[in-house]
Amino acid sequence: MFKVTPNPPESDSTTPSDAAERVPSFADIKATPRTPSTLFAVSPEATSETLMAYLVETLASVDVMVHHLVDLLDGGARNALLGISNSVMLAEITANRVLDQLDPRE
Repeated sequence: MFKVTPNPPESDSTTPSDAAERVPSFADIKATPRTPSTLFAVSPEATSETLMAYLVETLASVDVMVHHLVDLLDGGARNALLGISNSVMLAEITANRVLDQLDPRE
């Protein structure tokens, strides 16, 4: 029978002291400047109303997806997902309220 994976090395060249030397300290981590990723960025020209409308639509979409999954589950997992759905609904109501304050309808 052919073995797909090779055998592990005879001796472990990594000792605990070597591993501890490679771990950066908290000061090193804090000193490293943070460079934000531009892969997913929100346009600085986007208005608050536009952002809130997008937020409301995203929350509504998440709620629909959660309700589709609820039908597939039973027991504790179903109850947890219903709790997540409730939290999403509350966030959607809050976002709608902020949107109403940004653009009051008469």
